[in-house]
Amino acid sequence: MRALVAAGLVLGLAACSTPEPGGTAPSKAPAPQGLKVEEVAGGFQHGWDLGFLPDGSVLVTERPGRIKLVKDGRVTPLEVDLANVQARGEGGLMGLVVHPDNQRFTVCYNTAQDVRLTTFKLDGTKATKTKDLVTGMPSNPSGRHSGCRPTLAPDGTMFVATGDIAQARNPQDRTSLGGKVLRIDAETGEGAKDNPFAGSSNADERRVYSYGHRNVQGVVFRPGTDQVFSSEHGPDVDDEVNLLQKGANYGWDPSKGGTQSRYDESVPMTDLQRFPDAVPAVWSSGSPTEAICQAAFWNGKLAVTALKGSKLLLFTLDDAGKVQNVAIPDELNDKYGRLRAARTAPDGSLYVTTSNGTDDKLLKLTGTV
Repeated sequence: MRALVAAGLVLGLAACSTPEPGGTAPSKAPAPQGLKVEEVAGGFQHGWDLGFLPDGSVLVTERPGRIKLVKDGRVTPLEVDLANVQARGEGGLMGLVVHPDNQRFTVCYNTAQDVRLTTFKLDGTKATKTKDLVTGMPSNPSGRHSGCRPTLAPDGTMFVATGDIAQARNPQDRTSLGGKVLRIDAETGEGAKDNPFAGSSNADERRVYSYGHRNVQGVVFRPGTDQVFSSEHGPDVDDEVNLLQKGANYGWDPSKGGTQSRYDESVPMTDLQRFPDAVPAVWSSGSPTEAICQAAFWNGKLAVTALKGSKLLLFTLDDAGKVQNVAIPDELNDKYGRLRAARTAPDGSLYVTTSNGTDDKLLKLTGTV
C-alpha cells in the first residue's frame, strides 16, 4: 500500500513521489493485513451504483438502463420499467438508494428531456414505479456531467449529487439543479424544510444544500458525526473531496461571473478570487486527475473510487475532517480497471463495482486497511 501525506489543506497526488521544497517525504503506511478482494459476480455493463437488501441481496444499476439482483453469486435481471432511460455518453441509469423500509428504492437517470429521480417498490424480482420524486434536473444531450447519485442522510432526508451538464451558468445559479448537492424530503421530493434557501419562492432553490460544484459523483456521511463529504470531478486538474457546509458556495464558475456563456474550464475549481467566501476542498488531486467517483466510509477511513486512476483511495481524516494522509491499496491499484460504485455493506465490508463497459465486476472488500 502506498501512502501520501497531506500538506496543508490541498493535496496533489502528482506530488507524492517528490516532496515540495521544505516539505517532508511521503510516509510509508504498513501493508494491509489480510485485505481480501472477492469477485462476487460479473457480466455487468458499467455498474453504476448498488444497494443492499435484508436477505443479503444486492441491487446493481447498469448505465444502459438495467437493474440486476445479486444473491449468492447469482445475477437476476430485475423486472422494472425503465424504457424512458436515455443512455448516452456519461448519462443513463446512474445512482440508487434503498429506502429504510427495504421495499422501495430510488434511482437517478437521464430521459430525453431531463435527469430525474424516480422511486420504485420492490416485490421479489419485480419493481413497480410509485413516484417521480424530482423531475426537471438539467440534462446535456451528450450525457456530459449528468451526476447523479442519491444517498439517505441519518435524519431521513435524501442528499442528491448532481452535475452541471457542462453549462456555464448552472453551478452558480441557485435556481438550477445542476452543479449542486441537493437535500430533499425522501417522500415528497420537495426541499427539506430547514434547507439554507427554504424561504425562496423558487422550488428548485429550496432544494439546494450547496452549490458551485462541477460534477459531483458521491455524497457520504461520516458515522458518529454531522460531517458530510462529497467527491467531485475536476477538469484536467483538481478532482476534489469537499466537506460540505449548509448553503456554501464551492467556487466553480465556468461562466466567469455570468460574463460568458462558453463553458470555460480554465477557471479554478474553487475560485477564491471571484468568491472569497468559497469553501476550499479538503483534498485536491492536483495534476493529473484521477476521475474520482463514489465515496464511502470503511474501517474508519474515507474510501473513494477512481475511474481514470483505476484505484481505491483511502483517506485518513482527523476529527475536524481534514485529510491526514491518503493510501492506495495495491490489491486494487490498476488491477480491475475503472472503479465506480462504493457502498459499505451491513456486515462492514465494502462493495465496489468496476466500470470498464464489458464484463464488469461486483467486488467485495474485507480485511484491515
